[in-house]
Parts: sequence; C-alpha cells; structure tokens
Amino acid sequence: MLKTGAAARRLGVTPKILQRWDRCGTFSPLARRPTGLRLYSEAQISERIGLQSRQAPHRIIAYCRVSSAAQKPDLRNQRRILEEFCTARGLANVEYMDEIGGGLDFKRRGLLELTDAIVRGEVRILVLAHRDRLTRFGYEWFEHLAHEHGCELLVLKLKAALNEDAKDAAVALHQA
Repeated sequence: MLKTGAAARRLGVTPKILQRWDRCGTFSPLARRPTGLRLYSEAQISERIGLQSRQAPHRIIAYCRVSSAAQKPDLRNQRRILEEFCTARGLANVEYMDEIGGGLDFKRRGLLELTDAIVRGEVRILVLAHRDRLTRFGYEWFEHLAHEHGCELLVLKLKAALNEDAKDAAVALHQA
C-alpha cells in the first residue's frame, strides 16, 4: 500500500491534488487509517496511469468480400476456402465476416466494424483469401495499423488480381 506522497509521485501530481481528487470523488483511496491517512494500492495507481495490463486480443476474424451481388457464388467459395484454411491451421472460434461492396469503398459497414475492432485491440488474427479482398489500395497502411494494434494478418494469396485493380483505378479516376 502506498501513502499519499508516494502515490502522488507515481501519478506525477502533488499530494494536495491527490487529496482534492479524493474530496471530489474523482480518485479515492483504497483504504484509510483511523488517523485519516490515505492508502492507495499499486493496482489503483497502475490503472489510473494506464499501465494495467490489458486483456490480450482474442477474436479471430476471417473476412470475405466480393464487389457485387452477382458474385455471391464467389463469396461462398471464398468463405469455404477460408473455413478449410482455418481448420487446417487449427484456428478455433473463427468469426466469418462476409461483405458485398467495392474495394474502393472505404465506408463499407463491415470494413469499418473490422477496423474499429482492430483499433480497440480485440482482434488477434485476421484471415483473408487475398489482400485485395480487404481493400484495393492502401493495404500496406491497413497492415501497419493491424500490426500496431496486435493483430496478425494471414493472407492465403498475396497476388492481387491485376486486371481488377486496373478496372478499379479507372473507376476511381472517372469518379474524381
């Protein structure tokens, strides 16, 4: 247990500020002695300064995407391939996320949900059939973002469909 002065030093504040936080109810001691001495635990201090160990990412997500509803058979095939891959790798409790939308659309609901979950540190592994299934452009940025938040990317085929990339680039230039 830490006394007020030691706890204040660990938090980088003065003892008076720590006492004020207690009076205001912002940060109260774990215990008080009969003399009024405030006592703080190491866990309390660590939690306050953000050093408490966070729960390790636990979700495994397999993400499948096609560009249009006409490609639903391809979506089912992608999912089947990812299911077989995950089973072969011994990955359990895999969540499958299927999405229909263009690779240039960065406002896709599934992509945004996936990105948010990765940033929150919830996703341990993201499995993709192709890197272009996630996004046509900017995959390296997404890969960096995932890595920085403790998410491993498993990509079955790194080769992107070049003719589809060229088609998407032409669409992007046309829309601009």
